[in-house]
Amino acid sequence: MTTEQILVGLASVLAAAAPVMFAVIGETISERAGVINLSMNGTILLSAMGGFAVAMTSDSLLLGFLGGMVIGALVALVVAFSSITLHQSQVAVGFVLAIICRDLAYFLGNPYVAQSGPRLNTAPVPGLAAVPYLGTLLFNQTLVTYLSFGVILLAWLWIYKTRPGLMLQGIGERPAAAFVRGTNVNAMRYLYTILGGAIIGLAGPSYSLSVKAGWMGTISGLDGIGWIALAITIFGGWNPLRAAFGAYLFALLQWLGLVLQSSLPNVPSQVLQVAPFPLMILTLLLVNIGNAEWVARTLAALPAGPRRVVTRLLRALRASPPAALGVPFESE
Repeated sequence: MTTEQILVGLASVLAAAAPVMFAVIGETISERAGVINLSMNGTILLSAMGGFAVAMTSDSLLLGFLGGMVIGALVALVVAFSSITLHQSQVAVGFVLAIICRDLAYFLGNPYVAQSGPRLNTAPVPGLAAVPYLGTLLFNQTLVTYLSFGVILLAWLWIYKTRPGLMLQGIGERPAAAFVRGTNVNAMRYLYTILGGAIIGLAGPSYSLSVKAGWMGTISGLDGIGWIALAITIFGGWNPLRAAFGAYLFALLQWLGLVLQSSLPNVPSQVLQVAPFPLMILTLLLVNIGNAEWVARTLAALPAGPRRVVTRLLRALRASPPAALGVPFESE
């Protein structure tokens, strides 16, 4: 492959990672507030279909993206109401919603299957798109990809560098302490769950109006992306920057699966296409494996040099969820 081909391929990785990025950042914000939104897989499918349907009927890409965000926010509202107000299991409610939203997407989306609709085109940044290497890689993307860069930075700054962000961490870690300091914990959880759901909802039309333009029903190839995004959220340690790395890694593995098909003709193409999914699950296991007793025994048997390297690697991958994640809060 030439340098130009590699740059174009890596640029496509950044574009393909954008929808996953929105889903991961949205889930990170929700879980930072203490609410698990397991409906993500169904939300992505329903918002992809809904966003495409709105854009096609209105001939407006903006309305299509807004429609996807509204769908994501409404599904998240159901999760928030069921878990925060009704004190139902977040896992159970989210899982049921994931199935319902998926089936609704396929059922309601039948009239739009294989229909032509608007598509978001690339928007080269004047002056920067011509910069060698970086121009092709970063500045010849769609507005959705540029937005994904901004969402990563804004989420990180909000969570770690602002007072409201510290409050967000507080309601996910120690909600009782946040309540004592005057925070309306449940109201804030509603707000961040709905906000996170809206960002997750942006992932759907990012596929159907940009990365994989159109709606193809059950063969859209989107079923399962939400579960991978959930795994990346855990891999990312609920940190937007680390989660972004996980999203880019997943997109890179998918691209390598396509590139390696011509180099490995004896390997069935289906193996290379699905390889990123088990590889991400394996990476997720490495995040939590460091606390296992058998790992400690195995490390103790290694020579000092390799033991230090492996220990540092496991420590770097280790992540702990917010202490109050999935736990309802009662003010009395």
